[in-house]
Amino acid sequence: MIDFDPGTAAPTRGTSQRNGGDLVVETLEALGAKTVFGIPGQHALGLFDAMGRGNLHFVSSRVENNSAFAADGYSRATGEVGVLFLSTGPGALTSLAGLQEAYATGVPMVVVASQIPLEGLGARRKGMLHQLDDQKASAANVTKSQRLIQHASGIPSAIQDAWTEAISSPQGPVWLEIPQNVLLDPIMVPPVEDALAEAADNPPRVELVREAVKWLSTAERPAIIAGGGTRRGRAEKSLLSIAEKLRAPVICTPGGNGAFPWTHELSLQSWIEDRHMTDLLEDADVLIVIGSSLGEVTSNYFTFAPRGRIIQIDAEPRVLESNSPGLGIRADAGQALAALDDALVAPVATTRSWHGTAPEDLVKDSLAKVKARLESQDLGKELKFMSDIREAVPADMQTFWDMTISAYWGWSCWDARQGQFHSAQGAGGLGYGFPAAIGGAVGLETVGKPGRVLAVSGDGSSMYSISELATAKQHNIPVTWLIVDDGGYGILREYMVGAFGKATATELARPDFVKLAEAFGVPATRVAPEDVGDALKAGFAADGPNVVVVETLLKMFGPTHLDD
Repeated sequence: MIDFDPGTAAPTRGTSQRNGGDLVVETLEALGAKTVFGIPGQHALGLFDAMGRGNLHFVSSRVENNSAFAADGYSRATGEVGVLFLSTGPGALTSLAGLQEAYATGVPMVVVASQIPLEGLGARRKGMLHQLDDQKASAANVTKSQRLIQHASGIPSAIQDAWTEAISSPQGPVWLEIPQNVLLDPIMVPPVEDALAEAADNPPRVELVREAVKWLSTAERPAIIAGGGTRRGRAEKSLLSIAEKLRAPVICTPGGNGAFPWTHELSLQSWIEDRHMTDLLEDADVLIVIGSSLGEVTSNYFTFAPRGRIIQIDAEPRVLESNSPGLGIRADAGQALAALDDALVAPVATTRSWHGTAPEDLVKDSLAKVKARLESQDLGKELKFMSDIREAVPADMQTFWDMTISAYWGWSCWDARQGQFHSAQGAGGLGYGFPAAIGGAVGLETVGKPGRVLAVSGDGSSMYSISELATAKQHNIPVTWLIVDDGGYGILREYMVGAFGKATATELARPDFVKLAEAFGVPATRVAPEDVGDALKAGFAADGPNVVVVETLLKMFGPTHLDD
């Protein structure tokens, strides 16, 4: 169990003078926030003083980027808004790579950053500590919007508006910053009693749904690509209904992994980078694309050349038709698929044929071709390693994957079952897995669904977040961290050898991860690849954080976008 109780009463407000920080804490609590991630800082002390009079639980990471990843993991695990407190200047800037992942993946977060005192704003070079010419401009590429609050009376409404924007599709992080003196100065504003934030409605246009139904009603070979927006829009039930009405094969992108039942007779699973799947999708006469831009990975590295018509559904209008022309429907995936499901008469057609083959048989044959291709590539160790991990992980456990070879396998082969699969595929930055898992475990405890989670990293990516072992130990967080140690940046080594015949700057000196974890007071073990399943099971049965290290070199399956 994590060493905090979200329901524990905190000191009563009014034990000292209320300030702007109290308004931040009171508004967040009124909106339903229970946990905040971040690191204290000089200009943010008003926030932390106020938390001592409130009920928010604070989880202090060791690096701001990891705080952002933790808030992201909290949100993904619970479906609630992640909250992040940042200090000014270096602290704020250090968080940006973590926020890029949340922004790219559509994770709702409210970010409260401190600022220098009011008199230093406006790019005047007063020489104040942490001063930037325009701090919020630094966050413009990685957040939905940025606001500067200059008066304490504006804090409650600004936070309420930010929360509303964060949860409105397309979801994402929203940036607020408050100067030091606005947080610290005594206020006359009364305590916040209530706050309300409801997601803005984002339904599909009626005529577009009608046109989509017309296309689908006459389609011979419909197919579906389910991207991350399907999960964010909680559209899984509608997706299943539509697929069964259409008898349409469904493939999930890495972000959409888990949106469709893995073992369903229409499930192409997540082998989106396989040429057999690319060929099948190209042959569809109507392709429904949900919550995906048909970007680099989903298009099998831009080799996908659809011959049929595309219906593309996304809450982000900039995504629509960004890679292929089609019928673009700007809408929340949940609302759009519900409307489409209601409009489709069941069954749309009882006789579906892909050139004489039933869709269910086509799916079975396509998966068999993928399996045969993998088995022809001397990948027995990799297939067994991933299978052993999958069998060791409880069916309902949530998993968090860094940018590492194991994760790239997971994008394609991981059956999420009743759990959830989370990875950093949105922006692709290193260091996501462990801090996101910390946030996920804290989130599950906070919402009354305590449970262990799994993080998976390579030796290179693990060094980005190794300091968070202190966070996990301090809060006794039930995270099992699997570190697959191949002595370097494995995937870059493989890419460079394949492209140039040799690898440069990919080999790494690294610590003894077992001894390092133990130095933090975290139990750790080193095992051979064939023993990874048993080691994980032992870690799952333990209390608090633990680490499993496997020293092995894994290969990726051959890239099919390079095939002749």
